[in-house]
Amino acid sequence: MAPPVFSGDSDPPSPSGAGRTSIVLFTIIAALMATDVTIDFHQGVPMVLQTFELLTFVSALAGIAFHWWKRVDERRRSGYLDRELAAARAETDRWSEDARRWNQEAQHLLEGLGAAMDRQFDRWALTPAEREIALLQLKGLRHKAIAALRHTSERTVRQQALAIYRKSGLSGRPDLAAFFLEDLLLPGDVRHLTQEDATNER
Repeated sequence: MAPPVFSGDSDPPSPSGAGRTSIVLFTIIAALMATDVTIDFHQGVPMVLQTFELLTFVSALAGIAFHWWKRVDERRRSGYLDRELAAARAETDRWSEDARRWNQEAQHLLEGLGAAMDRQFDRWALTPAEREIALLQLKGLRHKAIAALRHTSERTVRQQALAIYRKSGLSGRPDLAAFFLEDLLLPGDVRHLTQEDATNER
């Protein structure tokens, strides 16, 4: 038997709708059996002869109870999922707002840092390719990822990275990151003490 096909204009029946239909059907069956048992009882029919009707009546009541419990459980789970979704959306909105605020507050600082880095790259006489690789290294990318991004070989990226270290007098990626970012990542009071120590050493 082929499964039912639903057109684009109509949605498939929901589990809650199916459960509601089942409750209605079981209620009708229970009502019919109860009516039949009552009529037979008033007519003097022994209860033993009404076993089928009684079993059907009890089964219908069990079906009503089962589907009612399922509907209550579905509503409870639906409410829980709705609350979780609302909390996730609120958290996402908060992160987006924090990111937007950070971008706005740090925009002029980032522009100034970019200009300062460009001037330092000029002092080191880096080529455009070496500048790009240096920036990608500062973002945390490895040689393999940089090679894939620039559509070149990993060996070429490694050679250009060595040229960056040679021209700058740095020993490797950690020194390159520290050169530009170390002071920026220090808390204000620590950075102030570091600057004082450097002055005193002079």
